Amino acid sequence: MSTNPQLSIELRSDWLKGYLRADQIRTDTLVQLVAQWADPDARDEVLDALDALAAVITGTPREGELDAAVEAVEDAASMDTARIEIDGWTCRRLFAELSKVASKLNRFNPLARSARQDGRRTA
Repeated sequence: MSTNPQLSIELRSDWLKGYLRADQIRTDTLVQLVAQWADPDARDEVLDALDALAAVITGTPREGELDAAVEAVEDAASMDTARIEIDGWTCRRLFAELSKVASKLNRFNPLARSARQDGRRTA
Protein backbone atom coordinates (compact mmCIF):
# COMPACT_ATOMS: atom_id res chain seq x y z
CA MET A 1 0.00 0.00 0.00
CA SER A 2 1.29 3.39 -0.97
CA THR A 3 1.97 6.20 1.47
CA ASN A 4 0.34 8.49 -1.13
CA PRO A 5 -2.48 6.67 -2.95
CA GLN A 6 -3.33 9.79 -5.02
CA LEU A 7 -0.01 9.30 -6.87
CA SER A 8 0.86 5.64 -6.78
CA ILE A 9 1.53 2.41 -8.63
CA GLU A 10 -0.14 -0.79 -7.51
CA LEU A 11 -0.67 -4.33 -8.70
CA ARG A 12 -4.05 -5.50 -9.94
CA SER A 13 -5.47 -8.31 -7.78
CA ASP A 14 -4.95 -10.95 -10.50
CA TRP A 15 -1.26 -9.97 -10.90
CA LEU A 16 -1.69 -9.61 -14.67
CA LYS A 17 -1.49 -5.82 -14.83
CA GLY A 18 -0.81 -2.82 -12.63
CA TYR A 19 -2.42 0.56 -12.08
CA LEU A 20 -0.82 4.00 -12.22
CA ARG A 21 -2.92 6.46 -10.25
CA ALA A 22 -2.36 10.20 -10.69
CA ASP A 23 -5.38 12.06 -9.31
CA GLN A 24 -3.77 15.49 -9.71
CA ILE A 25 -3.89 15.14 -13.51
CA ARG A 26 -7.66 14.60 -13.43
CA THR A 27 -8.11 17.55 -11.06
CA ASP A 28 -5.97 19.83 -13.24
CA THR A 29 -7.87 18.73 -16.36
CA LEU A 30 -11.26 19.51 -14.84
CA VAL A 31 -10.10 22.85 -13.43
CA GLN A 32 -8.68 23.91 -16.80
CA LEU A 33 -11.86 22.82 -18.61
CA VAL A 34 -14.12 24.70 -16.20
CA ALA A 35 -11.89 27.79 -16.27
CA GLN A 36 -12.40 28.07 -20.03
CA TRP A 37 -16.08 27.19 -19.67
CA ALA A 38 -16.48 30.13 -17.29
CA ASP A 39 -15.08 32.51 -19.91
CA PRO A 40 -18.10 33.63 -21.97
CA ASP A 41 -15.91 34.25 -25.03
CA ALA A 42 -14.55 30.68 -24.97
CA ARG A 43 -17.66 28.82 -23.78
CA ASP A 44 -19.16 28.21 -27.25
CA GLU A 45 -15.90 26.78 -28.58
CA VAL A 46 -15.60 24.45 -25.56
CA LEU A 47 -19.24 23.36 -25.93
CA ASP A 48 -18.79 22.67 -29.65
CA ALA A 49 -15.70 20.57 -28.97
CA LEU A 50 -17.48 18.65 -26.18
CA ASP A 51 -20.49 18.04 -28.45
CA ALA A 52 -18.19 16.71 -31.17
CA LEU A 53 -16.46 14.43 -28.66
CA ALA A 54 -19.84 13.16 -27.43
CA ALA A 55 -20.84 12.36 -31.03
CA VAL A 56 -17.64 10.37 -31.55
CA ILE A 57 -18.05 8.45 -28.30
CA THR A 58 -21.70 7.56 -28.90
CA GLY A 59 -21.04 6.54 -32.51
CA THR A 60 -18.58 4.17 -34.12
CA PRO A 61 -15.37 6.20 -34.28
CA ARG A 62 -13.10 5.85 -37.29
CA GLU A 63 -9.38 5.42 -36.73
CA GLY A 64 -7.92 8.56 -35.18
CA GLU A 65 -11.30 10.23 -34.74
CA LEU A 66 -11.40 9.86 -30.95
CA ASP A 67 -7.88 11.23 -30.56
CA ALA A 68 -8.73 14.20 -32.78
CA ALA A 69 -11.92 14.94 -30.82
CA VAL A 70 -10.11 14.76 -27.49
CA GLU A 71 -7.38 17.04 -28.83
CA ALA A 72 -10.03 19.52 -30.00
CA VAL A 73 -11.45 19.67 -26.46
CA GLU A 74 -7.97 20.14 -25.03
CA ASP A 75 -7.29 22.96 -27.48
CA ALA A 76 -10.65 24.67 -26.91
CA ALA A 77 -10.14 24.49 -23.15
CA SER A 78 -6.48 25.58 -23.35
CA MET A 79 -5.42 22.52 -21.37
CA ASP A 80 -1.81 21.94 -20.40
CA THR A 81 0.02 18.70 -21.01
CA ALA A 82 -1.25 15.96 -18.69
CA ARG A 83 1.73 15.75 -16.39
CA ILE A 84 2.73 16.54 -12.84
CA GLU A 85 6.04 17.42 -11.24
CA ILE A 86 7.64 14.98 -8.83
CA ASP A 87 10.50 15.54 -6.45
CA GLY A 88 13.33 13.14 -5.61
CA TRP A 89 11.55 11.53 -2.66
CA THR A 90 8.41 10.90 -4.72
CA CYS A 91 10.48 9.53 -7.59
CA ARG A 92 12.18 7.05 -5.24
CA ARG A 93 8.81 6.03 -3.76
CA LEU A 94 7.25 5.50 -7.20
CA PHE A 95 10.31 3.58 -8.34
CA ALA A 96 10.01 1.26 -5.33
CA GLU A 97 6.28 0.76 -5.99
CA LEU A 98 6.94 0.13 -9.69
CA SER A 99 9.72 -2.33 -8.89
CA LYS A 100 7.39 -4.36 -6.66
CA VAL A 101 4.66 -4.40 -9.32
CA ALA A 102 7.11 -5.24 -12.12
CA SER A 103 8.60 -8.16 -10.20
CA LYS A 104 5.15 -9.73 -9.81
CA LEU A 105 3.99 -8.93 -13.37
CA ASN A 106 7.11 -10.48 -14.87
CA ARG A 107 7.35 -13.43 -12.50
CA PHE A 108 5.39 -15.88 -14.63
CA ASN A 109 5.43 -13.98 -17.92
CA PRO A 110 7.54 -15.95 -20.42
CA LEU A 111 7.53 -13.04 -22.88
CA ALA A 112 9.04 -10.70 -20.28
CA ARG A 113 11.71 -13.26 -19.37
CA SER A 114 12.67 -13.96 -23.00
CA ALA A 115 12.73 -10.24 -23.80
CA ARG A 116 15.09 -9.61 -20.86
CA GLN A 117 17.36 -12.41 -22.07
CA ASP A 118 17.42 -10.96 -25.59
CA GLY A 119 17.91 -7.42 -24.30
CA ARG A 120 14.56 -6.29 -25.74
CA ARG A 121 11.90 -4.20 -24.09
CA THR A 122 8.33 -5.42 -23.77
CA ALA A 123 5.28 -3.31 -24.42
